[in-house]
Amino acid sequence: MTLREVLHRVGTALQTRLESHGIGLASAPPMPAFDFGHDWLPKSTAFNVEAYRAAADTVLSGRFAVFALERVELGFPPDWNRDPRTGTVAPLRFGKRIDYRDERLVGDIKYLWEPNRHLELVTLAQAFHLTGEPGYAEGARRLLDSWFTAAPYPLGINWISSLEHAVRLVNWSVAWQLLGGEASPLFAGESGQGFLRRWLDSIHQHCHFIAGHFSRHSSANNHLFGEYMGLFVAASTWRCWPHSNQWRELGYQGLEREALLQNAEDGVNREQAIWYHHEVADMMLLCALAARANGTDFSAAYWQRFEAMLDFIAALMDAQGHLPMIGDADDAVMVRFARQSDFCVYRSLLATGAVLCGRADFARKAGRFDDKSRWLLGDGAQTRFSELLDSAPAPPASTGRRDFAQGGYWVLGCDAGSAQEIHLVADAGPLGYLSIAAHGHADALAMTLSLGGHEFLIDPGTYAYHSHQAWRDYFRGTAAHNTVRVDRCDQSLIAGNFMWLKHARAHCEQWQPGQARDLWVGVHEGYRRLSDPLTHRRQILLDKCERTIEVTDQLLCQKSHFVELHWHFAEHCQVSVEDGRVIAVNGGSRLQMSMPDTAWQPRVVRGSESPILGWISRGFDQRQPIDTVVWSGMIDGNTRLISHIETE
Repeated sequence: MTLREVLHRVGTALQTRLESHGIGLASAPPMPAFDFGHDWLPKSTAFNVEAYRAAADTVLSGRFAVFALERVELGFPPDWNRDPRTGTVAPLRFGKRIDYRDERLVGDIKYLWEPNRHLELVTLAQAFHLTGEPGYAEGARRLLDSWFTAAPYPLGINWISSLEHAVRLVNWSVAWQLLGGEASPLFAGESGQGFLRRWLDSIHQHCHFIAGHFSRHSSANNHLFGEYMGLFVAASTWRCWPHSNQWRELGYQGLEREALLQNAEDGVNREQAIWYHHEVADMMLLCALAARANGTDFSAAYWQRFEAMLDFIAALMDAQGHLPMIGDADDAVMVRFARQSDFCVYRSLLATGAVLCGRADFARKAGRFDDKSRWLLGDGAQTRFSELLDSAPAPPASTGRRDFAQGGYWVLGCDAGSAQEIHLVADAGPLGYLSIAAHGHADALAMTLSLGGHEFLIDPGTYAYHSHQAWRDYFRGTAAHNTVRVDRCDQSLIAGNFMWLKHARAHCEQWQPGQARDLWVGVHEGYRRLSDPLTHRRQILLDKCERTIEVTDQLLCQKSHFVELHWHFAEHCQVSVEDGRVIAVNGGSRLQMSMPDTAWQPRVVRGSESPILGWISRGFDQRQPIDTVVWSGMIDGNTRLISHIETE
């Protein structure tokens, strides 16, 4: 930490102590002015109503979807202070003094916080909007009333994190609109007005809390962006207090600033984590829609950065819609709008972006106008989407941008969008954002590969955050990525669940795309910290005519080192070893890999727990075995390892 950050954290600790004694807390909320902003959601109706009815009925029956617990019985309303995963009940004392990292005290905080974001409130509001049945609105009232009782300001785990407040406010804003706003039947009569006042009082407390507890310095990542989002959306929806204009302006200016700071000019989110890239793009989208509906807009630079972020998503997406799971992912969404079983957050952003930005190429990548886009843009937007889709060039006429040098990613490939597509993503980006690089993985010079939209070489994902320490360290370590590990050490040094002590510095030395071949060379110096410093340089050569890939790993050192080269195959791949060659088949595509210039022999590891190796995590707190191929051995001084890949 810098001295400035140390002083900031000392000040924050003092602020917490004072607040625990009642100094600096929000005073009793003044009588609201009942001044409300314009709805930023169109009143769309062209949905599969039964899907939304069924989802709401599931909530009313007390079954919630919480990460790996798809329909966990929590009751309705649930116990808001009980961890659904472990059953641990968190204490109801001053929130900022609760150690939310202590599993013995709160259980798994991710599981505990997730229901408290109130995504299910939106589900009930959607069902009410589509059916008009009062039982769904009454369910929303019961849910909120129970929460106000179980989470009194400023007590308990729901008064710790400003980001959690912000996401809850956005869900409240969406539900408010779908329930009818200030004209909702929920607010009729004396009891209804009492409920309205309780809700508005809590909104005021939420905004006051966020404004006084922003994530700063090394923590100023997506959390800070989300906090500005919540403050801006809330103050745009409920303009009821003397501070509302100030909160709205504070959120607006923060969003403008952080949109350009946290996302590189080429559109790559600086956290080096694809899921968080989507989350920040989604935050930008929701705020922009709220702004436009209320008579203002964000700058051209803001919109250009948003469009560039979608360019990056489109570039990383293969012919069947897969993106590599680079960096951390926790499956979190700001609002759970869609009920389609095959809903994809990335395709949805492209569909919405196609209409907002007039991009036919986004429409083709998205493939369809999804439910979330309809909730955000209205029924009529589908016509514009269809026009764009009809005008989009058929693949492989256009491949789009492939060089994202500021973010640290390059796309090698050919026959884009077709059944013959070769799609390879190479990584020479930073470890992560700011000094702690909270959501980065030790994946320098890693690569992923898909053929015809079938995944072969993959990034295994994340799996865990606050719990399962050994698994947390594995999934973000070097052995869990398609790159070289030296002396059983990670390229970067882990210092905590969301902190890195030493950062491997990587960069691209050469990039030569062409009609016949793509050539990429990257280097990192993460192993220069070893007693015998070692530099890793990787060259990837794609021969588009022969449809072969040659990966040359050059290890520059003076002494002996133990080296492992890991290749992680997707779960649908059938992997075998024949005469020192690795053969993998997935769908109608086939890959053959060999290292002809070494005596090392490949071994296949699947689902090992000691040591941990051969796993993939497609969702938070979920994992399954995969085949991981390892070539390993000793080197002595400068060494060149060549991996030859033939594709069919």
